[in-house]
Amino acid sequence: MPLKHFRALGQVFAATHQGRILSQCGSMTLKTTKPYSASTGGEDAGTGQTVVSERRGSVVTVAINRPEVRNAVNQETASRLLDELQAFDSDPDLNVAVLHGIGGNFCAGYDLKMLANQKAPLKLEQDVTKGPGPMGPSRLQLSKPLIAAVSGFAVAGGLELALLADLRVVEESAVMGVFCRRFGVPLIDGGTVRLPRLIGLSRALDLIVTGRPIGAQEALAFGLANRVVPDGQALQAAVQLAEQISSFPQQCLRTDRSSAMFSCYDAQSFTQVLFISQSPQQH
Repeated sequence: MPLKHFRALGQVFAATHQGRILSQCGSMTLKTTKPYSASTGGEDAGTGQTVVSERRGSVVTVAINRPEVRNAVNQETASRLLDELQAFDSDPDLNVAVLHGIGGNFCAGYDLKMLANQKAPLKLEQDVTKGPGPMGPSRLQLSKPLIAAVSGFAVAGGLELALLADLRVVEESAVMGVFCRRFGVPLIDGGTVRLPRLIGLSRALDLIVTGRPIGAQEALAFGLANRVVPDGQALQAAVQLAEQISSFPQQCLRTDRSSAMFSCYDAQSFTQVLFISQSPQQH
């Protein structure tokens, strides 16, 4: 489907529809977490900041701060997310990042209500080798680990952001899924590439073609979730995991991680992976 139709699709997925679909999963009670602030290092995130970050030694937390729309991403948020993760990747003092959402939800996808109401059409780069994706950092290939702390809804483009991470720490009541399916909005932030790689084609198609919700335990069985924790504890558990990963010798860790990523997405043969992973410049 041409990306130029993305704005028109947003009119279909207006606020009434988005709220109706999310409310259908209301049987899975969502526990609201208290917001973090990069500026204060505590609660009450800064007013007007759609993305807030906080450094904790060699770990940085990056939070989507639009709880009033279940952390749906608009253009400003997408740009901020891209900036924060690029800054993390280039900072020699940071080893691991944790991506999460403030207010009880990870991310409900792109803010299609705002998209439908804006006068100028959303300009999307169709060449995936140039520019950011609609959700911001979705086209990045990070050189360091990223962990997603998933609470509440991680659906549509929000699921694609979670797929960007190396690991996903998921709360018991979290809901994941390709909710954009029922409104004709395509996965254009890497979901059709990363999801089959992570959980296999059969399970990926089960989610992609049905658009059904998936809970934490099924996500764990699929391999979509790496850890399941009680409600309200995803961020804490993800930060602890990040600190553990950050304590290891980083050059070796990043080399092995890079080799695994290459073998999954780019390598044409087993021999090619072995040659690159064992070449002197990789050690």
